[in-house]
Amino acid sequence: MSVNIDTVYQRVLNIANKEQRGYITPQEFNLFANQAQMDIFEQYFYDLNQFSRIPGNDSTYSDMTDLLQEKIDVFEKFRQTVTMSSGGVGTLPTYYRMGELYYLNSGNYVEVEKLQQNELHHYINSPLTTPSLSLPIYVNTSSSAIQVYPITITSGVTCNYISRPATVKWAYTVVFEQAMYNANNSVNFELHDSEETELVMKILSLAGVMLKDPNMYQIASTEDQKSLQQEKQ
Repeated sequence: MSVNIDTVYQRVLNIANKEQRGYITPQEFNLFANQAQMDIFEQYFYDLNQFSRIPGNDSTYSDMTDLLQEKIDVFEKFRQTVTMSSGGVGTLPTYYRMGELYYLNSGNYVEVEKLQQNELHHYINSPLTTPSLSLPIYVNTSSSAIQVYPITITSGVTCNYISRPATVKWAYTVVFEQAMYNANNSVNFELHDSEETELVMKILSLAGVMLKDPNMYQIASTEDQKSLQQEKQ
């Protein structure tokens, strides 16, 4: 599932009455498009947290928690390799949000428990919580690096994580001084098909701010409020 970037671009131009592409250039559109995609993507997690507190319903097609999880699922990666080196030092793959870590111990995956740095001393020095191959632990040493204990673990570590949506691009070739869509070099939105209208409205809103056009911003804001009210009904 994905949203065609040219479809969104043409809708944005049509609503903004800029058929000549004189005010929203492809470069500007790409900047707005990526910002809009990330705004929508990040909102999934806040909405999921909100709706998970509300009792769901028995309908597979209208339960908000299920719908949000479906939109997130396509970005989830499972059992991805963590590059390990001597001393239990690991390098994480590029991720947006990190999930669980596992260690393959004698053919079985055991979860590697995450600790905060200020907890590490007590765990390592307590006989009851000393890390072992069957009860490993780890701490983050940076956004991309971890330290696993026991430090004898130098392979067999995997992780689950949520990836970032690909950077979108409306590519073009110049024909008779006009920018013509180039599908081969373009990158579509990775969001769910249902987000097409939301993408259009958010891009219009961003363009309205740049162009200092209150009418364009108002159109986007009104449509955004309609969508929000429908979700909460």
